[in-house]
Amino acid sequence: MRPGTRKLGRTSDHRKAMLRGMVTYLLENGRIETTVTRAKEVRSMTEKYITLAKDNSLHSKRQAMAFITKESVVKKLYDEIAPNYSAKNGGYTRIIKTGPRRGDAAEMAIIELV
Repeated sequence: MRPGTRKLGRTSDHRKAMLRGMVTYLLENGRIETTVTRAKEVRSMTEKYITLAKDNSLHSKRQAMAFITKESVVKKLYDEIAPNYSAKNGGYTRIIKTGPRRGDAAEMAIIELV
């Protein structure tokens, strides 16, 4: 493995930025299509921030604002998404495998909020 390279074949800075963008887009639109490996990473981060939003304190809002790239998405997370899951203890997302991608045969999946 090359120096500075981490999971998903990206440097750690690029990987973090990519995950921030994908989590923001998932919370904004409710579903995205990506590779299975990325979907699994996005699932863990999304569920972490939904659980954080269930607390609804100023500290948790500031933590969410530090990671999620759009203020409107953080507002939606705290006002609409987190209250829907107040009775659940995890399992907020679903990954559905859709088959190989045409160009490079990478295994694709749809990740969506349940």
